[in-house]
Amino acid sequence: MVTVILGCQWGDEGKGKIVDVLAQHADVVVRFQGGANAGHTVVADGTQYVLHLIPSGILNPKTACVIGHGVVLDPASLLEEIQLLAKLGTDLKGRLLISNRAHLVMPYHKTLDQAKELAGGDKKIGTTGRGIGPAYTDKASRVGIRVLDLLEPERLKDKITKNISSVNQILEHIYHAPRIEAQGVIAEYLAYGKTLAPYIADAESYLVQAVRDKKNIILEGAQGSLLDIDIGTYPYVTSSNTTAGGSSTGSGIAPRKIDKVIGVVKAYTTRVGEGPFPTELPEAEGNALREQGKEFGATTGRPRRCGWFDAAVVRFAAEVNGADELVITKLDVLDNLPKIKICTGYAYRGKPLPHFPADMEVLSEVQPIYEEFPGWQAKTSSVTEWSNLPQAAQNYLHRLEELVGVRIGMVSVGPDRAQIITKK
Repeated sequence: MVTVILGCQWGDEGKGKIVDVLAQHADVVVRFQGGANAGHTVVADGTQYVLHLIPSGILNPKTACVIGHGVVLDPASLLEEIQLLAKLGTDLKGRLLISNRAHLVMPYHKTLDQAKELAGGDKKIGTTGRGIGPAYTDKASRVGIRVLDLLEPERLKDKITKNISSVNQILEHIYHAPRIEAQGVIAEYLAYGKTLAPYIADAESYLVQAVRDKKNIILEGAQGSLLDIDIGTYPYVTSSNTTAGGSSTGSGIAPRKIDKVIGVVKAYTTRVGEGPFPTELPEAEGNALREQGKEFGATTGRPRRCGWFDAAVVRFAAEVNGADELVITKLDVLDNLPKIKICTGYAYRGKPLPHFPADMEVLSEVQPIYEEFPGWQAKTSSVTEWSNLPQAAQNYLHRLEELVGVRIGMVSVGPDRAQIITKK
């Protein structure tokens, strides 16, 4: 069985925990897009793991983990993760595979990313500065450097030298920034090739065979559907396809082989960076929700913007992904609130909007239409059965199902692996 797990908001929905929970019964977990700009936090037996590139199934010792060719790989970040996991007692030998077709994030990608953001002024996108966009730009421009190039020293030297020559023209004449010396980058990446060689593989052939063998496979997304480069809130998006279609193009597993799509959403809404956010709370209320939910980026530490659950966003994401099931996370964060709101849709210039808008100028002007619910004001973090949830919490979740049009399969009530409720 092949299952896609992805976010149906603006990212940070808690996908890492859900992948970790379901990976206890998985043979393979594949990360299919994004880069080290993603941060998946997993808490197992009281220990917190923050993963940026390695799939969240790595904590199950029987699960193989694949970094697919849709990922842009930062070798420095990956080696940090490998070393951290080793210190915490997680053995990766024979379990971690890196697609030799994946593209590399280079130091000059980070320099370009940061220079462009600085030059953007009040029109910046709000990137993490990790070089993800420029790496995907090089990939699309057909000048990218791939993982397989790490194993070919002369080819690697030639590609780095040519790319840095072009990059230096941009840095010097457009951004008035210092030039980059090629020799240091070449030496650094030659060393990465030697260190990472045991993990580099023909991952696509491995996955094709895993599908033939009817292995239980999870395709893990990063970021969220509303950050998809094509259908997200453009231009305030990431540089890859975060939706279900990207799971095939980023892994090499054919669309017809996918059996199930699970959308992960918070019981409220957050987003990081710039861009319209219709249900964003006023500063005082947003700060209170942020502190209660510990809403700070796992990758950058940036505070997340917080707001009420937006059913218009999740309904749109569920439709474009063909979601079969929802997982609701962080329900416990709402435990102390006397009243809770759900945005059921938008009004624009006095008229209801029939669809989620593609135009960000429209989205920035919409008025959310709210329904208000009484809070349950009771602790849910120790609840393990759906029937033991407060009735007001059950009513809230049932209404989310109705508005989105997709059944809820699980509810998370805390960060630990054990804090999960399965809805029969």
